[in-house]
Amino acid sequence: MSVTEGMDEFEQTVSSGSKRTRSRTSEVWNDFEILPLYEDGHRKVKCRKCTNILTVDKANVTSNLRCHAKKCHQENDSVSYHPPLDQDMYREKIVMAIIRHNYSFSFTEHEVNRELHIFLNPDVKPICRNTTKSDVLKIYKREIENLKRALELVPGKIYLTSDLWKSSTIDEYMVLTAHYIDANWELQMRVLCFSHTPPRRSGKILGERLFNILKEWDIEKKVFTITLDNASYNDTLVNSLKKNPSFRLSLPCSGEFFRVRCGAHILNLIVQEGLKIIEHAVHNIRESVKYVRGNDMRKLRFAECLQELPNLTSKKVRQDVPTRWNSTYLMIETALTFWDAFHNLSIVDGSFHTCPSDDEWDKARKIAKFLKPFYDITTLFSGTQYPTANLYFHGVWKIHLRILEEMEDEDVVISDMAKSMKEKFDKYWDCYIIVLSFAIILDPRYKLQFVEFTYRPLYGTDGARMVMDLRDKLYSLFEGYLCTTNNEAHNMVEKASSSGANEKVRDADIAGFDTFESEIFGSINRKSQLDVYLEEAWFDHNTHMDLDILEYWESHCGRFLELSLMARDIMSIPITTVALEFAFRIGGQILDKYRSCLLPQNVEALLCFRSWLFTGQVILDHDDEHPVEDFEHLCISGHITYNDEV
Repeated sequence: MSVTEGMDEFEQTVSSGSKRTRSRTSEVWNDFEILPLYEDGHRKVKCRKCTNILTVDKANVTSNLRCHAKKCHQENDSVSYHPPLDQDMYREKIVMAIIRHNYSFSFTEHEVNRELHIFLNPDVKPICRNTTKSDVLKIYKREIENLKRALELVPGKIYLTSDLWKSSTIDEYMVLTAHYIDANWELQMRVLCFSHTPPRRSGKILGERLFNILKEWDIEKKVFTITLDNASYNDTLVNSLKKNPSFRLSLPCSGEFFRVRCGAHILNLIVQEGLKIIEHAVHNIRESVKYVRGNDMRKLRFAECLQELPNLTSKKVRQDVPTRWNSTYLMIETALTFWDAFHNLSIVDGSFHTCPSDDEWDKARKIAKFLKPFYDITTLFSGTQYPTANLYFHGVWKIHLRILEEMEDEDVVISDMAKSMKEKFDKYWDCYIIVLSFAIILDPRYKLQFVEFTYRPLYGTDGARMVMDLRDKLYSLFEGYLCTTNNEAHNMVEKASSSGANEKVRDADIAGFDTFESEIFGSINRKSQLDVYLEEAWFDHNTHMDLDILEYWESHCGRFLELSLMARDIMSIPITTVALEFAFRIGGQILDKYRSCLLPQNVEALLCFRSWLFTGQVILDHDDEHPVEDFEHLCISGHITYNDEV
């Protein structure tokens, strides 16, 4: 660079006029910060390494600066050594920080943040928000290719969950997650898309979009089931997918078991129907809880009433949330613990008029007893690590049995509540979900006998017929696995046999006996793997209460080749769409009121990237979903006089 060019470059860089600024091309400017024009008219720059302020020689701008930079580098290197900075790695770390901690893209332009990075390593080249956005998309595309390769290597089927989510800006997004068991027999979940879905959002349009997403991921021929809620458009979505010939032909049993209804959603519909009947029965309990949480004086008075109760370990009062029925159950359960305190409060506080009567407390106890199995199974279904499908049948059966029992209750309120819930149950779970019922049969603690045990008292003479229909469908599905056996089954056998400590060498003289026997007698008298499994004695469910069902089938893949593959696929079917709730929470954090203008492709990259990189880690703050008031600290504090006004 000539002296004239260097000086011209400097002058245009520091100029504050309207003249268009030309970018500095010399690398020497990376080591200096240009300062405002001094009063003496000289141009000044500040060295980023030694922080000395230099006067620029107009006769030779970049040459003088380059000499100083070289000398400064040598002096600094003699004092401390900074390893060469990998700028690409630095930018990737910035992207990771933004993804992990939900920082805005402008985070990279924050002045103090830049100063911190330069302080840690003077070689850092700060980046702008647009560069950060492009880096996020670049790394996201790289991770997409990595996940595609991982899905390609999935040994079994892939299961989907999908739903629509509405952001704070009223925009709707379609979320699709893939669930599968990897080669190590471990359950995995990945968010495949968080796609902006503009109107119109009919089931047919959503079905076409979902199929295109599956094709982009190249997994359309590996899908087994899709778990959805009961929104009406989902019926059309499923029918649209099953009408696609290339998709339907790859589904087991031509898609007979493709649709799985979200268990948690059905439970909510059933219980909400019952809560409509008992609304008046819990009214005073709800109002009593609201009253004691109304102001500080009421809290102090209630705390003194709690102090009079012996052996009270917890002093938390819960208020319910109308949209969450389980919060109503928890409110009733905790209120029953404090019913003496509420009674005492009604005596000492003349303004408290909503204390439940003894009859209302009795009804509340019956309601809590009735709802407890529903709460337990909801907790099971809604676990952060979704349960295997063998837990589904037993839970639904307990609920079915409890509803039938309570329909005969002498209390009209409880009986009407049970009858109302039975109507919803029959609509969605009259014969349970067939493919999930297979899971209980493939649990060695229960098998087909447990299904027969549960069906007979529920369905009478029709129970035996229903058991046989279920058995026939199970065999039909198993025949499909026998016809599509691939090399994976044989690889599993080799892996299982090679891990044995006492592997025996086959006798070469009888090596052809199996082939001879098959040719002469055929397979007429030979029992299938499913026959052998069903005829074997089942495990004692008391001594094998904590049986890991996936571990069991992994260890038995040597005996049951195709059956173990089918069991693996069935056990990993998602019972609910709870996994989507975590995607929705992340979406709510990304698309909050301060970042509502993010482009859809950036939203999808941020959300999916975050879910992939930090799978298995707690990346959300799980606040208590129910308003809870803890009176513990008030019980320990001082007393008040009851003459004080509320």
